[in-house]
Parts: sequence; structure tokens; C-alpha cells
Amino acid sequence: MGLIPRLAAREAQALSALARQLTPPADERDILRYLRFLAPVFALLALTGSAQAAARAGGTGGGGSPSSSGSSSSSSSTPTPNSNGGQGIGAPATAPSTPAEPTVPGSQAKVIKGVAYAPSYAPQQVKQIIWAGNQIRTKPYVYGGGHGVWKDAGYDCSGSVSYVLHAAGLLKTSMDSSGFESWGQSGLGQWVTVYTNPGHAFIEVAGIRFDTSAEGDPHPAPGTGPRWRPLMHGAPGFQSRHPVNL
Repeated sequence: MGLIPRLAAREAQALSALARQLTPPADERDILRYLRFLAPVFALLALTGSAQAAARAGGTGGGGSPSSSGSSSSSSSTPTPNSNGGQGIGAPATAPSTPAEPTVPGSQAKVIKGVAYAPSYAPQQVKQIIWAGNQIRTKPYVYGGGHGVWKDAGYDCSGSVSYVLHAAGLLKTSMDSSGFESWGQSGLGQWVTVYTNPGHAFIEVAGIRFDTSAEGDPHPAPGTGPRWRPLMHGAPGFQSRHPVNL
């Protein structure tokens, strides 16, 4: 009977030693737990990388060069400069300034050494009024001048106004200052305004004035006939008239 317990004790010791050999240490168990936790993460990263590589291959058509659809989309979304050097929208094409038809950029006329320069943005009829005024700007004052013939030796106030309006196709026959009181439309024009009463008439166009009277002109040009002058600051006693659409 004493032999059996001793054998059982030896077997128990042997099994305990074998169990210790088969059981990993505590540090190894921790490492295994971390590996089991990280394994899904590594699998997810691998799947994500594969998907990105497939997308890149599809975007380049599998040959490493951009597809035609991608190139077309890029070119259509990229603005190209205007052929006019980026001048911008709203800048109308204008003819170059010449001695017979002088112009300045913008919408405001200028008088330089007695010569009126038409604004490049103005309607053609406005430019024609200004250029016609330049043709008679050195003529003397002649009472009744410009009413018998268009090209006269001199002009009076209404004769000079009639001349420039006729040159722009806005008047068929000359008018005296009383006749201008019923001409065109009442009120100020956007580009052209004729001021008139029974005794006098003058015209303002694109920011300058064509008048036989030097009133309000700090530096009047020599002579007594129609000249380019600065605008009047108010015109009491005058009616204002303007051509249609101007």
C-alpha cells in the first residue's frame, strides 16, 4: 500500500513539470494577446491599401497616363485667358484716335488745346457731334450763320447747334433757338442735352459744352464763334431737350 501513494506523487510531479513546460510565461501570454488584438487592424490596413491601388490603376487607365476623360475635365474647368490680353468684359472695341476723329479712353470727352476728344465708349452719334464741332470750332460768330447752308463762313448759336446735330443724323434742317424748344424729348439726356430759350441755344455732349457764349468759361478760346467750353453749373431760364436714346 505504501508504494501506490509514492507512485501517485511522482506522477503528479511529472504532470506538473510537463504543464509548466507547455504553459508560456506571463510575458509571452501578454504578447499573444496583443497580437490577437492587432491582427484585425493589420488586415483592415491591407484591404485599404489594395483598394487605393486599384483606384489609382483605374484612374490612369492601367497604363500610368491620365485618361482622356480626366484630361478633358481638367481642361474644361480651367479658365483660359482672353485673346484680347485679359482686357475684360464690357470694354468695347474702339478705333484708334486720329487728327480728324480724336478719341480718349472712357466715357468722358476732353478738350485739349481747343480740340474736343470724343470718349471711346460713347455711341457713334455722340462722337460725330464732337468731331463736327471740331470742324467749325474756329469759325467766327455770324448772325444767321449756318441756317442758309451747312458749310458757312460763320455760325450763330442755334446755327452751330444745328450743324453738329445734322452731322450726326439727328436733324434734317437747321432750327433757331425757339424751334429747339420743341425738338426731341424734354429733359436731360444721357449723352446729349440742348439748352434753349427764345434768345440763345447751346449743346452739352459727353461732359463738355459747345457754345458761342463764353459765360462760365474761365479760359475762353480766342474768337467770338462756337467754341468748346466746360459745362455750365445750372442754366436758369433755359429748357433742356435731348435726342431719343441719347
